[in-house]
Amino acid sequence: MLRCTAPPSLSLRMLSSPSLRSITPNPRLHPTSSISEPSNRHPQLFFNPVRISLCDSHGVPQSMTLSTCFSGQTSPVPISSSPESNNSDSQILVVVSFYKFADFPDHARLRQPLKLLCEELRVSGGIILAPEGINGSICGTRESVEKVLAFIQSNDCLKGLRRVESPVSPEEEAIHHGHTSSSPLAAGEDAPFRWDHVRVKLKKEIVSLGMPAVSPIEKVGKYVSPRDWNALISDPDTVVIDVRNNYETRIGKFKGAVDPRTRAFREFPSWVEDEFQPSEPENGHSEVEVYGANGSTENQLEISKPKTPQRVAMYCTGGIRCEKASSFLLSKGFEEVYHLEGGILKYLEEVPETESLWEGECFVFDKRVSVEHGLAQGTHKLCYGCKQPVSDADMESPQWEYGVSCPYCYSSKSDEEKERARARQRQFETWGVIGGPDKGRKLDSVKQSSTQFPNSI
Repeated sequence: MLRCTAPPSLSLRMLSSPSLRSITPNPRLHPTSSISEPSNRHPQLFFNPVRISLCDSHGVPQSMTLSTCFSGQTSPVPISSSPESNNSDSQILVVVSFYKFADFPDHARLRQPLKLLCEELRVSGGIILAPEGINGSICGTRESVEKVLAFIQSNDCLKGLRRVESPVSPEEEAIHHGHTSSSPLAAGEDAPFRWDHVRVKLKKEIVSLGMPAVSPIEKVGKYVSPRDWNALISDPDTVVIDVRNNYETRIGKFKGAVDPRTRAFREFPSWVEDEFQPSEPENGHSEVEVYGANGSTENQLEISKPKTPQRVAMYCTGGIRCEKASSFLLSKGFEEVYHLEGGILKYLEEVPETESLWEGECFVFDKRVSVEHGLAQGTHKLCYGCKQPVSDADMESPQWEYGVSCPYCYSSKSDEEKERARARQRQFETWGVIGGPDKGRKLDSVKQSSTQFPNSI
């Protein structure tokens, strides 16, 4: 099995990386500032190559390109002195979701250089690194995103990323270049389209099933292309299972699919155990021995669970969850296990709506909230009280309050929780940032300001 070993700790020197303090938090409060242009305080942002600084055994400073940081056997990935190209196509923003299951014990070594590279190239989003591989969704110009992906794949363990690309709407592009009046999350929460915000996290799994022994690296189901998917799930002998959570399946799924109604992916193994069993007596029943009141034993018939389906086809948003779920089913004795390659997103991208068996919209984990056929922007919004999708009809409910609650979380929230949410919403509407104008400042400086200017607003 291929194992990845990273070299000793490396120091990545990023030149003129923009800081959050140089960004206007709310254009409504600073109408003269420009959020779409790079700050003049960082004139070298687009003119300095990204290089790695390190020393040899004699302490002599050395340098190398980013691509050689984790794999000396691959071709260098050039980081040009000008990330911006004259080609207008390279300036179009794209969202790319990607993942790769791999034996990656030294995953932590990649975190810092990857985060700094994303910040330097203005690539936003979230990336998870774990011993079993990498999983992420990032947004930026095509040129910048491709550089990040090339850097990741310069590591031998992570070559051949599975990826799905989505277009970006004008509104999402505005959010990516800074805050807008319609950006509801401001600084700090789930804002994958803000260029100044990227998260690279270390976790035990790139998708949490809670069963480390289940490894798609060792065995996995059969991939089915979007073009062949309709024929597979239309077969009456095929059981189609939606591996996503209930808040996702609520707004859309494939016709005839079984919905486990799980609240988290970790619940999927329990659902399988409750729903199926590897084998079943011919009469569909089994005898169990029970103890009577007088201590005697007697045989009673027990209705058995449905036997293991002859053929299972699974799907999820981008393919990663059903890939791991297929490995789990194979470990439980399921024989024919298939899953949709590229997930729902690839299906909606490639299969025309006139031929599609998809019903509804597909929930996505970014500001788009949901997408339709052709990956067009969906109609659902997000409840910032519970992070679940809500429809126009949901927002007509008396339980809907923007930034506070929706029909799906109203009854589960206490009055105190709702009041805290209202306070956060008022902070954002007033200051453009949750926490107020002093968010991020040291307490001493805040006290000093209030002492020097007690009557200032």
